[in-house]
This record gives sequence, C-alpha cells and structure tokens, in this order.
Amino acid sequence: MNESPHLTLVLGGARSGKSAFAEQLVAAHPAPWLYISTAQALDDEMRRRVALHRARRGPDWLTVEAPLALAQTIAAAPAERPILVDCLTLWLSNRLALGADLSADRDELLAALERRVAPVVLVSSEVGLSVVPDNALARSFRDAAGELHQAAATRATRVFLVVAGYPMKVK
Repeated sequence: MNESPHLTLVLGGARSGKSAFAEQLVAAHPAPWLYISTAQALDDEMRRRVALHRARRGPDWLTVEAPLALAQTIAAAPAERPILVDCLTLWLSNRLALGADLSADRDELLAALERRVAPVVLVSSEVGLSVVPDNALARSFRDAAGELHQAAATRATRVFLVVAGYPMKVK
C-alpha cells in the first residue's frame, strides 16, 4: 500500500477539536474548499451541531452532504479542490445501519481517495479507547472503525490525534 502525499487523517474523541483543526489544515491550501458532511441532522441537537460547524466556516467552503455515498462524492469532486471529510465514523455508522458490506465500502472509499490529487483531510472519532461495548452491534462498529482508521492511516502521509484541542502528530 502506497502513501498518498495528499491524504491526512485527523482522529480524536468527541468535542476534542478535531474538526476545527482539520479545517485549518484544509484552509492552508488555496480556496475554494469542499466540506463533505456525513452527518444526518435527524434531531434538534444534531441540527444545532451542524449549524455550529457551518457558522465556523466561511463563504469559501462548499458543503456537500454525503451520509451514505462518500466514495462516490469524493470521486465526483473537482480534481483540484481540497476536501475535508467530516466524519468517517458517522458515515460508517450510517452504512452499518443499512446492513452494508463495510469491508467493500472501506475498499471503495480507499480507492476513491487514492485517485485524488488535491489535498484530502479525513476526520474521524477514535472510538477504540474506551471499554469493550456490551453488545455485538457496538463491537462490530468499533472494530470496523478501527480497521478503517488503520487502513486510512497506512495510506496517509500525516496522522494527527487531537486531545482537548491540541493536535499531536502521530505520523
């Protein structure tokens, strides 16, 4: 597996500052930037979170919602446009809820990322640092997230872990 010189993975816990840090990484490149959101704002709390994220970004960000078709959205993006994907674990959760083949989804996503020539920053929640979940579905999600993170990290030139708003370079 070859590293992509354009790929960065940003991991962190909930409310760790990973999205704001990832936005800074993408904004270091010439605008306009593409923000691919995998969130589904199905309740008031999630709608507020989405609104806060949008308010933090300026007019140079084009937002595309891709809660399910992430690989296809990345593949269809303009080749020269820097991309921020926020976040992989929401996308994975959405796919898991549909009973999708997560291994095939992961491979399709990685193939789309390998074809990119503009910078791509992936944001994802590190879910493997806590207790072992007590049910099979949650364990399946945790395992799939870990496998996706490892595969993305192998291909990324840079990997960061964000803790309490502070990024630590892992790779």
